[in-house]
Formats: sequence, structure tokens, C-alpha cells
Amino acid sequence: MADEKRLSARRKHTLKSCMLVVANTLLEAEAEKKAEERQTFLADKLPPLELPYSRDELLELCTKLHEQIDVSEEERYCIEFKLNMVLNEVRDLNIKIVDLRGKFKRPRLKKVRMSADAMLKALLGSKHTVNMDLRANLKQVKKEVKEEDKQLRDVGDWRKNIEDKSDRKKMFDS
Repeated sequence: MADEKRLSARRKHTLKSCMLVVANTLLEAEAEKKAEERQTFLADKLPPLELPYSRDELLELCTKLHEQIDVSEEERYCIEFKLNMVLNEVRDLNIKIVDLRGKFKRPRLKKVRMSADAMLKALLGSKHTVNMDLRANLKQVKKEVKEEDKQLRDVGDWRKNIEDKSDRKKMFDS
């Protein structure tokens, strides 16, 4: 990075100004070219108007101009319709792109307390009439009572146990 030559501020400024001048001349040339294309298009589509002096010739010219106007309006309508179709297609594709990216925010869902019966009734409608008792289907486990646990339970009140131990303490003291 230290080996790279840095441009001075003055050099940068001159380069930017040169680029702006070149871009400006290109834009002007493009605008002139568009104006010339427009003039040639209009010259092709609209020949110079020659006004006749007789009434019949004027009526004929008016009907001819109306026909040309109708043709140009049809072309304009067709082009406008095609443009609208393309714009709608672009909009639909943009929506699909956004959907595929997943940029939309998902709404926070509320927690709903619902029993299994109510959930099945909501999903299946009136078809569901059987009540499900989930606890009835659970496996029954028999508890084995160990002898040690039984002895501990038979000890009973803890105060009696302490009194018995206090008698032993007296025996050791004497």
C-alpha cells in the first residue's frame, strides 16, 4: 500500500473537471442527435402541407388527414398497451423477487391456549365429535415399593426419632 502512488488533491480536481467537460460534450452531442432523429421522423411521417384552393380538394385533404390521425392513434394505443403490459410484468417480477428474498416482516403470532378437542374441531369442523382424553392413553406404570422406603415411612414423626437418639446420647454420657 505504501508503494502505491497517491494522487494529489490538485491532480484529482483537474481529472474530475476534465471528466465533467467530456461528459457534458457527450450529453450535448446525444441531445443534438435525438433532435435530428425527431426531425427526420417527423419529415418522414408528415410531408409538407400543400393547401389546395378548391373546396373539394380541401375536403379530400381533411379526410386523408383524419385517416392518418386514426392510424397514428391506433399505433400509439398499441404501443401504450404493450408498455403497460411490460410494466405490470416487471412489477410482478419485482414482487416475486422480494418474496423469494424474504425481506418482508413476519407478524408476531399471538399464543392461543386451545385444547386438543377445540383444535381438532377448528381444523375438521363439525366432523370431529370424539372427545380425546390424552391422559387415558398414557401408559400405566406400577410403582414398586422398596423395603428401605417402607422403613423410612414407618419411622413416623421425626420428633420421636430425635427423642430415641437423645436416649442413646445419655447412654454414652454415663
